[in-house]
Amino acid sequence: MHLDFHDRTVLVTGASAGIGRVIADRFAGEGAHVYGFDVVPPADAVGWAGSAVCDVTDESAVAREVAAIEKEHGAVDVLINNAGVNVVGPVDELTAAQWRRCLDVNVVGVAVMCAAAIPGMKRAGAGSILNAASFAAINPPVGAAAYAASKAAVVQMTRVIAGELGPWGITVNAYAPGMVPTAMNGFADMPDATKNELLDTLTLRRWESPDDVADLLCFLASDRARYITGTLVDVSGGKLATQIPRRAYDWRESRE
Repeated sequence: MHLDFHDRTVLVTGASAGIGRVIADRFAGEGAHVYGFDVVPPADAVGWAGSAVCDVTDESAVAREVAAIEKEHGAVDVLINNAGVNVVGPVDELTAAQWRRCLDVNVVGVAVMCAAAIPGMKRAGAGSILNAASFAAINPPVGAAAYAASKAAVVQMTRVIAGELGPWGITVNAYAPGMVPTAMNGFADMPDATKNELLDTLTLRRWESPDDVADLLCFLASDRARYITGTLVDVSGGKLATQIPRRAYDWRESRE
């Protein structure tokens, strides 16, 4: 399947590192004009059309930077709202400031980015918006009330925006990554016993790579997905598929 992104403008938030960096590099490799927003500048963004140090919660900064992209390449064709933060802890120990930070970046930041990019997409009569949710939006872990609430909000917001933008042929979808070892979640630094417990919750028992996410987003942003909108796509390795998926691995081992 050939996915052609030549002459398409793709804007990725949280693009300087982690999953966002891989997503940005992938679209650049597919021929897109890639722009990355982050609160820290990217290192060696080879092949990108440009980048900006930009906080997604800053309306004026976002509007200014999106306008600059539109002046250079026209409307943003694909907006990927990847930027996010995590807050961990029991509800009775979380501060109001922690709640606000999590919701501001993960929810308000998505809304601010959409508000800046949508007018151009409407004028073009096309576009794709992809919002980072999480499996925590469906099956939240203990200690993740703020994060899970923010990602559940993203899922519902995605559905509403999809409904609002259907008349212009703009698709809007959310995606739910699973366990990708990043600096934000610290999976790679956990003890081996804890790692094994986490892997036992997956139908495909391996850590997810950022490339697994990028593969999905390239499809969802392409014309091949032109009739998919308003949905949440699970890309978690089957974390939500069955209870106790480890049992199947035990069965296989006992029969070999």
